[in-house]
Amino acid sequence: MGITAFSCQAERAYKLAAEFRSRGVTVVMGGIHATMRLDEALQYVDSVVTGEAEEVWPQVLEDARDGTLRRVYHGGIVDVAKVPPARHDLLPTGYAFGSVQTTRGCPLNCHFCSVTAFNGKRFRRRPIEHVIEEIKLIEEKLVFIVDDNLVGTSKAHITYAKDLFRALIAANIRKRWVAQVTVNMGEDEELVRLAAKSGCFGVLIGFESPAREALIEINKKFNLREGQTSRESVRRLQRNGIAVLGSFIFGFDVDRTGIGLKLAEAGFSSGVDILSVMFMTPLPGTRLWETMESQARIVAKDFPGDWKYYTLNLPVANYMHLSWDEMVDEFISGFRAFYSYLRIFSRFFGNLLRTRKVYSNLVALVCNLMFRRNMELDAQMFKRLDMTRGTPYAKKEPVRISRPV
Repeated sequence: MGITAFSCQAERAYKLAAEFRSRGVTVVMGGIHATMRLDEALQYVDSVVTGEAEEVWPQVLEDARDGTLRRVYHGGIVDVAKVPPARHDLLPTGYAFGSVQTTRGCPLNCHFCSVTAFNGKRFRRRPIEHVIEEIKLIEEKLVFIVDDNLVGTSKAHITYAKDLFRALIAANIRKRWVAQVTVNMGEDEELVRLAAKSGCFGVLIGFESPAREALIEINKKFNLREGQTSRESVRRLQRNGIAVLGSFIFGFDVDRTGIGLKLAEAGFSSGVDILSVMFMTPLPGTRLWETMESQARIVAKDFPGDWKYYTLNLPVANYMHLSWDEMVDEFISGFRAFYSYLRIFSRFFGNLLRTRKVYSNLVALVCNLMFRRNMELDAQMFKRLDMTRGTPYAKKEPVRISRPV
């Protein structure tokens, strides 16, 4: 049996592994958590594959058949031109979105992110014809392009993105898609128009923080480029029928009381359709983890049980100027300001009148209502947590996190 898991899924993965091993089934685990926590994962499974697994996986299967399975296989960084298409035909029906990957790696190397540590700094691009052929295999009409940054940061990266969008248009696949991008996508009119024509109706942009000091703290200096105007970029995307989800983080060393409302204001001022706010979370393998661990600031550390709290929706560390209760209060106050019914419907009708793009604005409206509902569920969840020790441990009744990550 093969298992992969993010950190927040690790405890569940280990329980599954124990169940199948008790039945005599050999279990191999891979993925980002097992790579970053190799010694831990080896306690629960028969073998671990680190890094990207495509090139080493045939050897794993051969050794398993021969009874010579090794404890560790190192996949490393693969040549994405050799990555075969995913077996979409093996998936059950009924999903809203299919998914595909076009690139790997990220040159930004932000301190809080494990992508660079796992996939490397080099932006590696699959051959466009391979991507097109795989998208044709996807039955769903909606597609999530799962790249950590679809458009990249350099001229060569953007040229590839434009060529990919042109190929999608020429193939006439007629699928709508969403992706994660950097704010520079909205600075290139041709890029935006091609994306929209090829089926793009939504993007997630990591703004991270409105504070310059915070962006320097996490090494996301790309968002501080001279001449960059977030609102202009967002407006250009929206004019072309692309809704924008702005993603922010709080819990930086520079953040203080009032940061929740400041993030809501950043959402208002940038003009994003949807606001996502996450707690600063030290993930294994990141420089943020190394820093917080060295400073003894990680408080949810009863592993593997506490991994389930590493969803980015809970504070799991000691923050410089905000207590556990204050972090929760800031989160709720910011969300309630951005997702009041007045704000939700003002955004919807205002953007609809301004852009005349019905589909993307309806999607944004539905997302706003869902985020509002999830925010209220989160508020209930926080009340069920024991905050007296400053750690997110459950009380007697189990905590059920309602919003997936």
